[in-house]
Amino acid sequence: MTTAHATTATTGLDIGRAEITDGADLWRIAREAGELDVNSPYSYLLWCRDFAGTTAVARDATGRAVGFVTGYLRPEAPGTLFVWQVAVEGSYRGTGVAGALLDALASRVAAEHGLVRIEATVTPGNVASDRMFRSFARRHGAGVAREVLFPSAVFPEPAGADEPHGTTPASHEPEVLYRIGPLTP
Repeated sequence: MTTAHATTATTGLDIGRAEITDGADLWRIAREAGELDVNSPYSYLLWCRDFAGTTAVARDATGRAVGFVTGYLRPEAPGTLFVWQVAVEGSYRGTGVAGALLDALASRVAAEHGLVRIEATVTPGNVASDRMFRSFARRHGAGVAREVLFPSAVFPEPAGADEPHGTTPASHEPEVLYRIGPLTP
């Protein structure tokens, strides 16, 4: 099924819903980003099938995916879009693609489902994501509340750790929950 895509004036890229055929590209982009916890290729295919409506993909003039935002509506908070991953190909980083993807996705979800807030988690060392989400909040006149959602201690130890359980430093930074809202229509 082909989905219509809108070209954004900011980036010159087409931004639209995910399609199953985007799954391999999303996995590649996530893997090459270097900052993300990369999921299995299979999970990106499922994401493009089951969460296409809450995922945005940026495509270049040839139709090749060069960036994406994956998300889902929280079952316990239907007006909340949780942003799972944002990734942009290296040659497009720093050009506004991530912000354009997030704006396009928020606009689509708001129109189709209603949207009160966006949530996402960001590790303390991920300065680019922090800036992107704060910039989104400013553009939309929304506040940003932050709190640790998952401390380092709840993540599993690195594979192959020789030290006894509990003595190895956590391999994962804490995940800080960003709550952006309320969003106005």
